[in-house]
Amino acid sequence: MTAATADPNHVRGAEAQGLVPTDAGLIYFSSASGYTHRFVEKLDLPAGRAARLPVITREPTLGATAPFVLLTPTYGGGGSDGGEVPKQVIKFLNVPDNRALIRGVLASGNTNFYEDYCAAGYIIARKCKVPLLYKFELMGTPEDVTAVRERLEGLQP
Repeated sequence: MTAATADPNHVRGAEAQGLVPTDAGLIYFSSASGYTHRFVEKLDLPAGRAARLPVITREPTLGATAPFVLLTPTYGGGGSDGGEVPKQVIKFLNVPDNRALIRGVLASGNTNFYEDYCAAGYIIARKCKVPLLYKFELMGTPEDVTAVRERLEGLQP
């Protein structure tokens, strides 16, 4: 994704809401396991182009100030109880300005979840009315890294 210029109004709005402003083109959540974080490191994005959501939900979340793609893992092994979308991602997306700037979703998951593989990506894409750009298993393969880079480069802010 090409560099986006932060909207000063979004920056002020994020700060006023107690959010941590970011103009990163890729915003992601990675739990303490670090799988998603290691995948993002493999993307080798320029400094400041990726921002990680806080692991602890009581910490202030990010406030997007420019268009972004969201990368999220999927939790749970399926079932009707929900829980596929990490709470930290839900908190982030509950901020209207963040939802307004999302342009697409990338999802990781575990094929052991069968039909719920990458379910968080499908859920977010549907609710936010954006495309699910790509899905991959756990830390991804070199082919996944290439595919995600291509998708990010093809997007305009």
